[in-house]
Order: sequence, then structure tokens, then C-alpha cells
Amino acid sequence: MVSERMLGLGTARSVIRELFEYGKQRAAIVGAENVYDFSLGNPSVPAPDAVNETAIRILKENPDIIHCYTSAQGDAGARQRFADSLNRRFGGDYTADQFYITVGAAASLCCVFNGLTCPGDEFIAFAPYFPEYKVFIEGAGAKMVLIPPEIEQFQIDFDTFEKAITPNTKGVVVNSPNNPSGVVYSRQTLEQLAAILTAKSGEYGHPIYLISDEPYREIAFSGVEVPWIPHIYKDTIVCYSFSKSLSLPGERLGYVLVPGQVTDSDQVYAAVAGAGRSLGYVNAPSLFQQVTSLCCDMTADLKVYEENSKLLVDSLREMGYHVAQPGGAFYLFPRSLEPDDLAFSERAKQFDLLLVPGTGFGAPSHFRLAYCVQTDMIRRALPKFKALADSYK
Repeated sequence: MVSERMLGLGTARSVIRELFEYGKQRAAIVGAENVYDFSLGNPSVPAPDAVNETAIRILKENPDIIHCYTSAQGDAGARQRFADSLNRRFGGDYTADQFYITVGAAASLCCVFNGLTCPGDEFIAFAPYFPEYKVFIEGAGAKMVLIPPEIEQFQIDFDTFEKAITPNTKGVVVNSPNNPSGVVYSRQTLEQLAAILTAKSGEYGHPIYLISDEPYREIAFSGVEVPWIPHIYKDTIVCYSFSKSLSLPGERLGYVLVPGQVTDSDQVYAAVAGAGRSLGYVNAPSLFQQVTSLCCDMTADLKVYEENSKLLVDSLREMGYHVAQPGGAFYLFPRSLEPDDLAFSERAKQFDLLLVPGTGFGAPSHFRLAYCVQTDMIRRALPKFKALADSYK
């Protein structure tokens, strides 16, 4: 006998992975250069040279200790360097003891949801959303409440949101810049969100935590502000990853930040640490605790993502696709050319375009396009997008 719930998760169909595997099979037939795979959000730019140089230097200088255990919550020196970086960039008085270093942002979110959840709790998420939120929230024993998308600009539908908040609401999850839409929440949107949460927290007599999932924080296009949310809403907990900013998805290094201003911050931090212990997430990879903390003020060369975005947005709009304006990350979330986005994705395969249906992101009639690919591939794919559009005329 096994857990039916875990069996379901382990055998569930992953459209993204199926597309990726289909692409490999198709490439063996027609050639990899003739398959236009926009399915996976894997960074296409290398990590900065300084990352590899730092790792080599550490390995040479500290061969006897670098592979040893650190403190469960992460090396104190690394945590202090993360704090110093945020203090320089955003202004604040963050300290090492407010950081819990994790195995990527996924572990950060799991630690927060498991640390906060009491029986009957609910967490609100906004569509389009990263599908694993539902897995993480339900895995912690809570319920996810999904707010349908505002499909013109993918900002927040506040009327629906405010009605969804109940005394059982423990937290709200935001992801900006957003996967899958690339949209950045404006300061006005975040201030309105904060005002509602402040009022509802007062009405219900308990804090409603805002969990800010920020793996794309540094991938913001020129002229687009990505507000530092803890300055806008007091009870914000930050989940971060270096997977995208430093192009290190395989190294699995991130953190939870529980600022001192958060209500019951000491208890919240201890609960996050307890969740990490319960889930077996203690002591993230020691080498990359050091590497990322020594390189945390730099990024990979991210400018190509903005170039790719502009090329695609301008071209797709000319072809008749509706595309909400992205402000960062490396995704677009256009409307599909028929209401059934699953059928649209299947039809796109006829043109060797691998596009992820929007249904899994909570927004049917859309599709996700990950443009963290070589610009030349995008240029070669444009006639295929045009042929796909023409096939509906």
C-alpha cells in the first residue's frame, strides 16, 4: 500500500514535461533545428564567470571544510551577506537571523506553507499562477483559493479577491514578475492589495501573511519598477531563488526572509525552521551557500530576455495574437486562437511549435511561451507562428 495522494502526484500528467519529451522525439525525426521548443523555463544565458571562479577558489582554499554540514538554517556568514545585500539595495535593517537558506524557492515556499498552516487554513493565489502552488499548499494541509485572472493586463481583480478573503485566510501568494505571464504588479496594485490585507487582518483579529515568491525579481525590463514588497506591506515573507538571476537552476539555492517587522516574526521564523526540519530541508548545499552569498550582488547577462520579449510581442501582435505586456521574467502568456487551449497546443505541434496550454496555470484560452531560448530560434519560429495563425483564417 502507498499514499494515494502521493501516487496521484507521482503519476500525474505533466503537460510541460510531455511537450519537452515530445520535442526530443520529434527532433530525432526532423532535426533539432526544426523544432521550436518554448516549453521549459530553463535559463538560456550562462552564469557569470565570477560564479565558477568563486566556486573554484573556495574549493581550493577550503577543501577540508567546504563539504561539511552548516547550521540547519544555513551558514551564518552566508546569511549575513544576503542581509547586507538587501540592506544596500532596498534599505532596511535585515539580519542574518531573519534568513533561512533553502534548496531553491520551491523548498522556501514549502517551508513557509508548512510553517504557517493550522487546521482549516486557506491561502489565496492569483491566476495565472505557477501550478506547483496548489501542490505545495495542499501538501501542507491547507486549501488553495484561486482568484480568476483579469485577462487584459493580468493585474488583480480586487472585487473577486476581497470577497474571497475569510477568517480562514492565513496568507496570500504573489509572484511578480510573474510566471507564466511576465507581468509585473504595479506599485498601485500592491498598495491596494496591502490596504485590503491590512483592513481584513484588523477585522479578523489575526495577520494575513503575504508570501512573495520572487525568483524573477532581477529580470525586469527597462522602465519597469519591481517594488520591494516588505516596504509596502508589513506582514510580507519573501521566498527567493538564485536559479534565474544567476542562471543556477540546477544548484537549488534560495532562502526565506522573515523580516523583523512581521507579526510574531520570531515564531514565524521558528515555524519555518521547524518545517524545514520536518521536511528534511535542513542544510542547503554548502558550497553554493558560499558561492551565491559572495555573488549575490551580481546577475547573469539578462538583457537578452528583454530583446527576445520585444521581438516576440511585436511580431505576434502583428500576426493577430493578443499579448498582455510583460514587464519581466522570460514568459509570454498570449490568448490561444481558439477557446480550447489544449486543442490549440496540439494544433501548434503540426508546425513544430511546442506551446504550453494555459489551463494548467488557471487561465484557459491562453498559452505559455518561454522565450529563454536563443534569439535566432525565435526568428526562425516566427513564420511558424504566422502559419499557425493563418490556419485559423
